[in-house]
Amino acid sequence: MAFQTYGKYFLLLICLQVLFTSCSKEEKVPPRYYPRDSHDAYRNNLVEANLNETALGKDWLTAANQIFEEQVTLQLPYQEAFHMDPKLPEALGYRFSAKRGHKIVISLDQIEGDSAILFIDAFRIVNDSLGDYRHVASADSSWQLAFEPRRDAEYILRFQPELLRGGSYKIDIQHGPTLQFPVAGKNKRAIWSLFGDPRDGGRRKHHGVDIFAKRGTPIVAPTKGYVRFVGTRGIGGKVVWIRDNKRNQSLYFAHLDSLIAEQGTYVNPGDTIGTVGNTGNARYTPPHLHFGIYSNGPIDPYAHIVEISDQPTPIGDHLALLGQPVHASKSSFLRNLPKHRSQVIDTIQTDTALEVEAVIANYLRVKTPEGTKGYLQRRQLQFSSGPSK
Repeated sequence: MAFQTYGKYFLLLICLQVLFTSCSKEEKVPPRYYPRDSHDAYRNNLVEANLNETALGKDWLTAANQIFEEQVTLQLPYQEAFHMDPKLPEALGYRFSAKRGHKIVISLDQIEGDSAILFIDAFRIVNDSLGDYRHVASADSSWQLAFEPRRDAEYILRFQPELLRGGSYKIDIQHGPTLQFPVAGKNKRAIWSLFGDPRDGGRRKHHGVDIFAKRGTPIVAPTKGYVRFVGTRGIGGKVVWIRDNKRNQSLYFAHLDSLIAEQGTYVNPGDTIGTVGNTGNARYTPPHLHFGIYSNGPIDPYAHIVEISDQPTPIGDHLALLGQPVHASKSSFLRNLPKHRSQVIDTIQTDTALEVEAVIANYLRVKTPEGTKGYLQRRQLQFSSGPSK
Protein backbone atom coordinates (compact mmCIF):
# COMPACT_ATOMS: atom_id res chain seq x y z
CA MET A 1 0.00 0.00 0.00
CA ALA A 2 2.84 2.37 0.93
CA PHE A 3 4.58 1.45 -2.33
CA GLN A 4 1.47 2.43 -4.34
CA THR A 5 1.27 5.76 -2.48
CA TYR A 6 4.94 6.54 -3.15
CA GLY A 7 4.40 5.52 -6.79
CA LYS A 8 1.54 8.01 -7.13
CA TYR A 9 3.70 10.78 -5.61
CA PHE A 10 6.58 9.88 -7.91
CA LEU A 11 4.32 9.96 -10.99
CA LEU A 12 2.90 13.31 -9.92
CA LEU A 13 6.43 14.67 -9.47
CA ILE A 14 7.40 13.57 -12.99
CA CYS A 15 4.30 15.24 -14.47
CA LEU A 16 5.00 18.50 -12.62
CA GLN A 17 8.63 18.47 -13.81
CA VAL A 18 7.55 17.97 -17.43
CA LEU A 19 4.97 20.75 -17.11
CA PHE A 20 7.49 23.14 -15.51
CA THR A 21 10.13 22.38 -18.13
CA SER A 22 7.76 22.95 -21.05
CA CYS A 23 6.54 26.24 -19.57
CA SER A 24 10.01 27.53 -18.80
CA LYS A 25 11.39 27.25 -22.37
CA GLU A 26 12.49 30.65 -23.64
CA GLU A 27 11.07 31.92 -26.87
CA LYS A 28 13.82 32.10 -29.50
CA VAL A 29 13.96 35.57 -31.05
CA PRO A 30 16.03 36.04 -34.24
CA PRO A 31 19.04 38.29 -33.65
CA ARG A 32 18.57 41.87 -34.76
CA TYR A 33 20.18 42.67 -38.12
CA TYR A 34 22.84 45.38 -38.15
CA PRO A 35 24.14 46.30 -41.63
CA ARG A 36 27.93 46.57 -42.01
CA ASP A 37 27.57 49.40 -44.52
CA SER A 38 25.03 50.96 -46.89
CA HIS A 39 25.69 48.34 -49.60
CA ASP A 40 24.99 45.55 -47.10
CA ALA A 41 21.81 47.31 -45.96
CA TYR A 42 20.60 47.57 -49.59
CA ARG A 43 21.42 43.89 -50.16
CA ASN A 44 19.36 42.97 -47.08
CA ASN A 45 16.45 45.06 -48.36
CA LEU A 46 16.52 43.07 -51.61
CA VAL A 47 16.39 39.84 -49.62
CA GLU A 48 13.52 41.01 -47.42
CA ALA A 49 11.57 42.07 -50.52
CA ASN A 50 12.35 38.69 -52.17
CA LEU A 51 13.99 40.56 -55.04
CA ASN A 52 17.09 38.45 -54.57
CA GLU A 53 15.16 35.59 -56.18
CA THR A 54 14.42 37.58 -59.34
CA ALA A 55 16.77 37.44 -62.32
CA LEU A 56 17.57 41.14 -61.93
CA GLY A 57 18.24 40.84 -58.20
CA LYS A 58 20.43 37.76 -58.66
CA ASP A 59 22.47 39.52 -61.34
CA TRP A 60 22.97 42.57 -59.08
CA LEU A 61 24.23 40.40 -56.21
CA THR A 62 26.46 38.43 -58.57
CA ALA A 63 27.93 41.64 -60.00
CA ALA A 64 28.76 42.85 -56.48
CA ASN A 65 30.87 39.74 -55.87
CA GLN A 66 32.29 39.51 -59.38
CA ILE A 67 34.54 42.54 -58.82
CA PHE A 68 36.71 40.41 -56.51
CA GLU A 69 37.55 38.22 -59.52
CA GLU A 70 37.77 40.90 -62.20
CA GLN A 71 39.04 44.45 -61.65
CA VAL A 72 40.61 47.32 -63.55
CA THR A 73 44.25 47.59 -62.45
CA LEU A 74 45.47 51.16 -62.07
CA GLN A 75 48.28 53.27 -60.64
CA LEU A 76 47.67 56.25 -58.38
CA PRO A 77 46.94 59.08 -58.88
CA TYR A 78 44.20 58.30 -61.38
CA GLN A 79 41.29 59.88 -63.22
CA GLU A 80 38.77 58.48 -65.63
CA ALA A 81 35.23 58.94 -66.84
CA PHE A 82 33.15 55.78 -67.04
CA HIS A 83 29.65 54.72 -68.05
CA MET A 84 27.28 52.29 -66.35
CA ASP A 85 24.22 51.15 -68.29
CA PRO A 86 21.09 51.60 -66.09
CA LYS A 87 19.49 48.59 -67.79
CA LEU A 88 22.27 46.30 -66.59
CA PRO A 89 22.90 45.40 -62.93
CA GLU A 90 26.62 46.21 -63.08
CA ALA A 91 29.46 46.82 -60.66
CA LEU A 92 32.89 48.20 -61.43
CA GLY A 93 36.05 47.21 -59.56
CA TYR A 94 39.41 48.97 -59.40
CA ARG A 95 42.59 47.42 -58.01
CA PHE A 96 45.54 49.49 -56.78
CA SER A 97 48.49 49.39 -54.40
CA ALA A 98 48.77 51.77 -51.44
CA LYS A 99 51.43 52.41 -48.82
CA ARG A 100 51.20 52.80 -45.09
CA GLY A 101 51.65 56.49 -44.36
CA HIS A 102 49.54 57.59 -47.31
CA LYS A 103 46.00 58.90 -47.32
CA ILE A 104 43.78 57.74 -50.17
CA VAL A 105 41.12 60.24 -51.26
CA ILE A 106 38.43 59.17 -53.73
CA SER A 107 35.78 61.45 -55.17
CA LEU A 108 33.07 60.84 -57.73
CA ASP A 109 31.03 63.27 -59.82
CA GLN A 110 28.11 62.50 -62.09
CA ILE A 111 28.45 63.68 -65.68
CA GLU A 112 24.98 62.67 -66.79
CA GLY A 113 22.20 60.27 -65.84
CA ASP A 114 19.36 59.89 -63.35
CA SER A 115 19.85 60.59 -59.67
CA ALA A 116 20.77 57.37 -57.95
CA ILE A 117 22.14 55.80 -54.84
CA LEU A 118 25.72 54.81 -55.60
CA PHE A 119 27.63 52.48 -53.32
CA ILE A 120 31.40 53.04 -53.11
CA ASP A 121 33.37 50.63 -50.92
CA ALA A 122 37.06 49.90 -50.40
CA PHE A 123 38.45 46.47 -49.49
CA ARG A 124 41.95 45.39 -48.49
CA ILE A 125 43.16 42.21 -50.18
CA VAL A 126 44.28 39.85 -47.43
CA ASN A 127 44.54 36.68 -49.52
CA ASP A 128 43.37 36.58 -53.12
CA SER A 129 43.55 32.80 -53.45
CA LEU A 130 41.42 32.28 -50.33
CA GLY A 131 38.95 35.03 -51.21
CA ASP A 132 39.82 36.98 -48.07
CA TYR A 133 38.92 40.66 -48.51
CA ARG A 134 38.47 43.08 -45.58
CA HIS A 135 36.08 46.01 -45.89
CA VAL A 136 37.93 49.19 -44.82
CA ALA A 137 35.79 52.18 -45.84
CA SER A 138 32.58 53.36 -47.52
CA ALA A 139 31.77 56.65 -49.22
CA ASP A 140 29.41 59.14 -47.65
CA SER A 141 26.30 60.56 -49.31
CA SER A 142 28.41 63.08 -51.25
CA TRP A 143 30.33 60.20 -52.92
CA GLN A 144 33.55 61.04 -51.10
CA LEU A 145 35.73 58.35 -49.53
CA ALA A 146 39.04 58.66 -47.71
CA PHE A 147 41.10 56.19 -45.69
CA GLU A 148 44.65 55.66 -44.44
CA PRO A 149 46.15 52.21 -45.10
CA ARG A 150 47.51 50.58 -41.95
CA ARG A 151 50.00 48.55 -43.99
CA ASP A 152 51.42 48.30 -47.50
CA ALA A 153 48.80 46.32 -49.42
CA GLU A 154 46.61 46.04 -52.48
CA TYR A 155 43.07 47.34 -52.39
CA ILE A 156 39.89 46.90 -54.40
CA LEU A 157 37.44 49.74 -54.91
CA ARG A 158 33.86 48.83 -55.82
CA PHE A 159 31.31 51.11 -57.49
CA GLN A 160 27.76 49.87 -57.84
CA PRO A 161 24.55 51.85 -58.39
CA GLU A 162 21.18 50.71 -57.13
CA LEU A 163 19.03 48.62 -59.45
CA LEU A 164 17.91 50.25 -62.71
CA ARG A 165 20.14 53.30 -62.22
CA GLY A 166 23.30 54.36 -63.98
CA GLY A 167 24.87 57.05 -66.09
CA SER A 168 28.27 58.57 -66.75
CA TYR A 169 30.63 59.45 -63.92
CA LYS A 170 34.06 60.96 -63.32
CA ILE A 171 36.30 59.36 -60.71
CA ASP A 172 39.36 60.96 -59.16
CA ILE A 173 41.70 58.96 -56.90
CA GLN A 174 44.52 60.83 -55.15
CA HIS A 175 47.12 59.84 -52.58
CA GLY A 176 49.48 61.77 -50.38
CA PRO A 177 51.29 61.77 -47.04
CA THR A 178 49.34 61.65 -43.79
CA LEU A 179 51.81 63.89 -41.95
CA GLN A 180 53.10 67.41 -42.56
CA PHE A 181 56.81 67.70 -43.39
CA PRO A 182 58.49 68.25 -39.99
CA VAL A 183 61.08 70.91 -40.97
CA ALA A 184 59.65 74.29 -41.97
CA GLY A 185 60.34 75.32 -45.57
CA LYS A 186 61.93 72.00 -46.51
CA ASN A 187 60.90 69.00 -48.60
CA LYS A 188 62.23 65.61 -49.64
CA ARG A 189 65.34 67.17 -51.20
CA ALA A 190 66.56 67.90 -47.65
CA ILE A 191 66.50 64.20 -46.72
CA TRP A 192 70.09 62.97 -47.02
CA SER A 193 69.90 59.76 -45.04
CA LEU A 194 67.16 57.14 -45.30
CA PHE A 195 65.59 54.48 -43.12
CA GLY A 196 67.75 51.35 -42.96
CA ASP A 197 71.05 53.02 -43.81
CA PRO A 198 73.98 51.41 -41.90
CA ARG A 199 75.29 53.02 -38.72
CA ASP A 200 78.35 52.37 -36.54
CA GLY A 201 80.14 50.43 -39.26
CA GLY A 202 77.08 48.32 -40.00
CA ARG A 203 76.45 47.25 -36.40
CA ARG A 204 73.05 48.90 -36.43
CA LYS A 205 70.58 50.43 -38.88
CA HIS A 206 69.18 53.93 -39.14
CA HIS A 207 65.63 53.99 -37.71
CA GLY A 208 64.43 57.21 -39.32
CA VAL A 209 65.28 59.87 -41.89
CA ASP A 210 67.75 62.75 -41.49
CA ILE A 211 66.49 66.14 -42.72
CA PHE A 212 69.28 68.70 -43.09
CA ALA A 213 68.71 72.42 -42.60
CA LYS A 214 70.39 75.48 -41.10
CA ARG A 215 70.78 75.57 -37.34
CA GLY A 216 67.73 77.19 -35.79
CA THR A 217 65.31 76.24 -38.57
CA PRO A 218 61.89 75.61 -36.98
CA ILE A 219 60.79 72.03 -36.46
CA VAL A 220 57.01 71.71 -36.63
CA ALA A 221 54.49 69.17 -35.39
CA PRO A 222 53.45 66.97 -38.34
CA THR A 223 50.03 66.24 -36.84
CA LYS A 224 47.89 66.79 -33.80
CA GLY A 225 49.41 64.93 -30.85
CA TYR A 226 50.27 64.70 -27.19
CA VAL A 227 53.80 65.76 -26.16
CA ARG A 228 55.04 62.82 -24.07
CA PHE A 229 58.61 63.91 -23.47
CA VAL A 230 60.81 67.00 -23.89
CA GLY A 231 64.43 66.90 -22.75
CA THR A 232 67.88 65.42 -23.24
CA ARG A 233 68.18 61.69 -23.74
CA GLY A 234 71.15 59.55 -24.87
CA ILE A 235 72.48 59.64 -28.41
CA GLY A 236 69.50 61.74 -29.53
CA GLY A 237 70.66 64.76 -27.53
CA LYS A 238 67.78 67.18 -27.15
CA VAL A 239 64.66 65.25 -28.18
CA VAL A 240 60.87 65.50 -28.34
CA TRP A 241 58.42 62.58 -28.35
CA ILE A 242 54.86 63.16 -29.61
CA ARG A 243 52.09 60.59 -29.41
CA ASP A 244 49.91 60.39 -32.55
CA ASN A 245 46.84 58.73 -31.04
CA LYS A 246 44.88 58.81 -34.30
CA ARG A 247 47.35 56.41 -35.91
CA ASN A 248 48.54 54.60 -32.79
CA GLN A 249 52.16 55.66 -33.31
CA SER A 250 54.87 57.75 -31.65
CA LEU A 251 56.90 60.46 -33.41
CA TYR A 252 60.53 61.00 -32.45
CA PHE A 253 62.52 64.21 -33.06
CA ALA A 254 66.24 64.17 -32.20
CA HIS A 255 69.40 66.36 -32.24
CA LEU A 256 67.43 69.57 -31.62
CA ASP A 257 69.24 72.82 -30.88
CA SER A 258 66.45 74.31 -28.78
CA LEU A 259 63.32 72.82 -27.23
CA ILE A 260 60.06 74.78 -27.47
CA ALA A 261 57.28 72.21 -26.95
CA GLU A 262 56.09 71.69 -23.40
CA GLN A 263 55.80 68.18 -22.03
CA GLY A 264 52.25 67.13 -21.16
CA THR A 265 50.57 69.46 -23.66
CA TYR A 266 48.88 68.97 -27.03
CA VAL A 267 50.19 70.39 -30.30
CA ASN A 268 48.48 71.00 -33.64
CA PRO A 269 49.94 70.55 -37.14
CA GLY A 270 52.42 73.33 -37.85
CA ASP A 271 53.12 74.26 -34.22
CA THR A 272 56.84 74.86 -33.64
CA ILE A 273 58.21 72.27 -31.20
CA GLY A 274 61.94 73.12 -31.45
CA THR A 275 64.74 74.04 -33.84
CA VAL A 276 67.24 72.10 -35.93
CA GLY A 277 70.62 71.37 -34.30
CA ASN A 278 73.25 68.65 -33.92
CA THR A 279 73.12 67.64 -30.28
CA GLY A 280 73.77 64.12 -29.03
CA ASN A 281 75.86 61.86 -31.27
CA ALA A 282 75.33 64.29 -34.18
CA ARG A 283 77.73 66.91 -32.77
CA TYR A 284 80.29 66.22 -35.53
CA THR A 285 77.74 66.40 -38.39
CA PRO A 286 75.97 69.36 -39.99
CA PRO A 287 72.73 70.41 -38.23
CA HIS A 288 69.80 68.17 -39.06
CA LEU A 289 66.64 66.63 -37.66
CA HIS A 290 66.49 62.90 -37.11
CA PHE A 291 62.80 62.03 -37.51
CA GLY A 292 61.45 58.60 -36.64
CA ILE A 293 58.10 56.85 -36.28
CA TYR A 294 57.49 53.94 -33.92
CA SER A 295 54.53 51.58 -33.77
CA ASN A 296 55.40 48.15 -32.40
CA GLY A 297 58.94 48.93 -33.53
CA PRO A 298 60.46 51.45 -35.96
CA ILE A 299 58.80 52.05 -39.33
CA ASP A 300 60.02 53.97 -42.36
CA PRO A 301 58.70 57.56 -42.13
CA TYR A 302 59.46 58.52 -45.75
CA ALA A 303 55.99 57.86 -47.21
CA HIS A 304 54.35 59.54 -44.20
CA ILE A 305 55.92 62.97 -44.87
CA VAL A 306 56.97 63.25 -48.52
CA GLU A 307 54.57 65.04 -50.87
CA ILE A 308 53.70 63.27 -54.12
CA SER A 309 54.23 65.46 -57.16
CA ASP A 310 52.59 63.14 -59.70
CA GLN A 311 49.30 64.35 -61.12
CA PRO A 312 46.73 62.16 -62.89
CA THR A 313 46.61 62.45 -66.64
CA PRO A 314 43.60 64.60 -67.63
CA ILE A 315 40.62 62.69 -68.95
CA GLY A 316 40.51 64.45 -72.30
CA ASP A 317 37.62 65.59 -74.47
CA HIS A 318 36.18 62.28 -75.65
CA LEU A 319 33.28 62.03 -73.19
CA ALA A 320 30.77 61.78 -76.06
CA LEU A 321 32.06 58.25 -76.67
CA LEU A 322 31.02 56.96 -73.23
CA GLY A 323 28.57 54.09 -73.53
CA GLN A 324 28.60 54.31 -77.30
CA PRO A 325 29.15 51.51 -79.82
CA VAL A 326 32.37 52.00 -81.76
CA HIS A 327 34.47 49.97 -84.14
CA ALA A 328 38.18 49.56 -84.72
CA SER A 329 39.39 51.65 -87.64
CA LYS A 330 42.32 49.26 -88.12
CA SER A 331 43.81 46.14 -86.62
CA SER A 332 45.02 47.09 -83.12
CA PHE A 333 46.45 45.64 -79.93
CA LEU A 334 44.16 45.60 -76.90
CA ARG A 335 46.29 46.37 -73.82
CA ASN A 336 45.83 45.73 -70.10
CA LEU A 337 46.73 49.31 -69.09
CA PRO A 338 46.31 52.73 -70.74
CA LYS A 339 50.01 52.82 -71.65
CA HIS A 340 51.76 52.32 -74.97
CA ARG A 341 54.10 49.58 -73.74
CA SER A 342 51.68 47.73 -71.46
CA GLN A 343 50.81 44.05 -71.90
CA VAL A 344 48.90 43.01 -75.03
CA ILE A 345 45.88 40.89 -74.09
CA ASP A 346 44.14 40.58 -77.48
CA THR A 347 44.28 41.64 -81.12
CA ILE A 348 41.30 43.64 -82.38
CA GLN A 349 40.55 43.23 -86.08
CA THR A 350 39.37 46.04 -88.32
CA ASP A 351 35.65 46.87 -87.91
CA THR A 352 35.30 44.80 -84.74
CA ALA A 353 32.28 46.07 -82.81
CA LEU A 354 33.23 47.45 -79.39
CA GLU A 355 31.56 49.26 -76.49
CA VAL A 356 33.25 52.17 -74.73
CA GLU A 357 33.24 51.78 -70.94
CA ALA A 358 35.64 54.54 -69.91
CA VAL A 359 37.79 57.44 -71.08
CA ILE A 360 41.32 57.79 -69.68
CA ALA A 361 43.33 60.61 -71.31
CA ASN A 362 43.93 59.50 -74.94
CA TYR A 363 42.86 55.93 -74.21
CA LEU A 364 39.46 54.28 -74.09
CA ARG A 365 38.56 51.19 -72.11
CA VAL A 366 36.43 49.00 -74.37
CA LYS A 367 34.61 45.69 -74.17
CA THR A 368 34.69 43.20 -77.03
CA PRO A 369 31.71 41.08 -78.13
CA GLU A 370 33.32 38.21 -76.18
CA GLY A 371 33.40 40.30 -73.01
CA THR A 372 37.16 40.97 -72.97
CA LYS A 373 38.03 44.40 -71.56
CA GLY A 374 41.13 46.43 -72.36
CA TYR A 375 42.51 49.70 -73.65
CA LEU A 376 42.85 51.19 -77.12
CA GLN A 377 44.05 54.60 -78.20
CA ARG A 378 41.31 57.03 -79.20
CA ARG A 379 42.70 57.40 -82.74
CA GLN A 380 42.19 53.65 -83.31
CA LEU A 381 38.40 53.91 -82.95
CA GLN A 382 35.43 55.43 -84.75
CA PHE A 383 31.75 55.78 -83.97
CA SER A 384 29.93 52.77 -85.36
CA SER A 385 27.24 55.06 -86.77
CA GLY A 386 29.72 57.17 -88.67
CA PRO A 387 32.74 59.43 -88.29
CA SER A 388 33.71 60.44 -84.79
CA LYS A 389 32.84 63.92 -83.62
